[in-house]
Amino acid sequence: MDVRLNDILVMKKAHPCGEKRWLVLRTGADFRLKCMGCGHELMTPRYKAEKNIRSIERKDSNTP
Repeated sequence: MDVRLNDILVMKKAHPCGEKRWLVLRTGADFRLKCMGCGHELMTPRYKAEKNIRSIERKDSNTP
């Protein structure tokens, strides 16, 4: 799965604050994600995050 910095991930399940969208702050073996609702940040393994992604929104649509 092609996840890049500053992508917005729409997850299958909502965060307890009610938001489903997360901003990608770091990629690699782990992702650092920031909740777009409350600003909570977390580190999660790539495989756990990828299985919960519903869609990816790109901020910069000019990049291939």
